[in-house]
Amino acid sequence: MKEVTLDREELFLCKQAFLTNNTKGRQFSIEDCPVRTDFQRDRDRITHSKSFRRLMHKMQVFLSPEGDHYRTRLTHTLEVTQIARTLARALCLNEDLTEAAALGHDLGHTPFGHSGERALDKLCPGGFRHYEQSLRVVDKLENNCKGLNLTFEVRDGILNHSGDNIACTLEGQIIKFADRIAYINHDIDDAVRAGILTNEDIPDDIMNVLGYTHSDRITSLISAVIEFGTDKGKIGMTEPHGSSMMKLREFMFKFVYSNPKAKSEDDKVMNMIAFLFDYYYSNIDALPKEYLTYIETDGKERIICDHIASMTDRFALSTFEDLFVPKVWQYK
Repeated sequence: MKEVTLDREELFLCKQAFLTNNTKGRQFSIEDCPVRTDFQRDRDRITHSKSFRRLMHKMQVFLSPEGDHYRTRLTHTLEVTQIARTLARALCLNEDLTEAAALGHDLGHTPFGHSGERALDKLCPGGFRHYEQSLRVVDKLENNCKGLNLTFEVRDGILNHSGDNIACTLEGQIIKFADRIAYINHDIDDAVRAGILTNEDIPDDIMNVLGYTHSDRITSLISAVIEFGTDKGKIGMTEPHGSSMMKLREFMFKFVYSNPKAKSEDDKVMNMIAFLFDYYYSNIDALPKEYLTYIETDGKERIICDHIASMTDRFALSTFEDLFVPKVWQYK
């Protein structure tokens, strides 16, 4: 079966696609799987990891929202993966590589979304960036601090999905576009659900280009990436869609991501994470034993950030309550 997949890559993928047979490999060699290709194995290693499961209890934009239909970091990851696979398939790129990188791109995200990330960035020597932490998770922290031993190309896609970073494969570059297409649009949906925004609030010049519904906007943005193609040796987006997406992103930062209603608990989150950091700094042996593996090489502060970053929202809250909130005394 694996040989059939590899043969199909040779036959049907475009000349700019990254073929599995060309992988730079893993950090540590392992026995070949008779059924799955290397990138398919990476996908499975990620989806079976504890870090992946924890994403279901990490917020996307809204802290512990009341309602079953708000996105979590896990549903965000699944939406990114779906868009990324659609793009890879349409562009005749390596869908397995794209899927694996998409599934792993946010494994290092903190509890409480970017508020948690900003808190740890202030506390961690050298700063804290979730995309770097995602790579650290798959390289070092997962599998009882043995790491997942993923291929170079998947690791590169995970690390370079954010900011000005550029992945070395077109499949990896897809993740950045899929991530933005997903979060901008699903965050609009959640903001409307929360009463922070209405569709009519989005400027007409953006809507006229991208569309007036959630589905239309996603379709038009995906189509713009496909239309850009692969001939230029990079992933991009045709105009005017590229500029309109960035305008929509700026609009979201101004009216949703910085909205006082959505971010009313941010200061509490920042203070809570600082309290947890200080506690573990003074009680380093309270960390899970596996994290202490890296205390000599990576430092005390770094492994404390590792532990806090791994927490789900509810685990961080319950840990803070156990450590700092007095219990009601009961006579027994």
